[in-house]
Amino acid sequence: MHDDVTKKRCSWVGDNPLMLQYHDREWGVPVHDDRKHFEFLVLEAAQAGLSWTIVLKKREGYRRAFDGFEPEKVARYTARRIEKLILNSEIIRNRMKIEAAVRNARAFLKIQEEFGSFDSYCWRFVDGRPKLNRWKAMGRIPATSSESDEFSKDLKHRGFSFVGSTVIYAHMQAVGMVNDHLVDCFRYRELRHDRKTGSSP
Repeated sequence: MHDDVTKKRCSWVGDNPLMLQYHDREWGVPVHDDRKHFEFLVLEAAQAGLSWTIVLKKREGYRRAFDGFEPEKVARYTARRIEKLILNSEIIRNRMKIEAAVRNARAFLKIQEEFGSFDSYCWRFVDGRPKLNRWKAMGRIPATSSESDEFSKDLKHRGFSFVGSTVIYAHMQAVGMVNDHLVDCFRYRELRHDRKTGSSP
């Protein structure tokens, strides 16, 4: 436990237990599961204008409200179901964001149909390998990249909303398409090693 406290981490983590767990176990780990991709797309759109801490606190509520983030189920939500979600205090009650999650689920299914999986589709934007950055300070980490610009533009073209380049860059960071852990963070080295060996954390 003492070792866990003394580990060097990215400075954005702070001392919130949820953020700590998210940083140490999930952020930057390459994702190859479509349901997890969809979960992050829903949560990142929900975050727009808010803090990630708020979203993490409501994550379990979202999981319950959105059928375990199964895009097939969310794609079938009716206007009545959306009205019910807007009254659900377990999630962020923003009509536009909730409607976007349903619309995005339908667009997500079309991508799966075309490419076999959303995973096959999205990893093409980084040539199938995590992009390894070497940031030494938080202030150097960009909010967007040429890859997120292209990814975002393509998603919008396919009918997605709440997928601006900033939201999509956050998605790429979360699902390990880019490793934006600071170089002195213990996770940077672990994920770099996993990238070389092809093993998963």
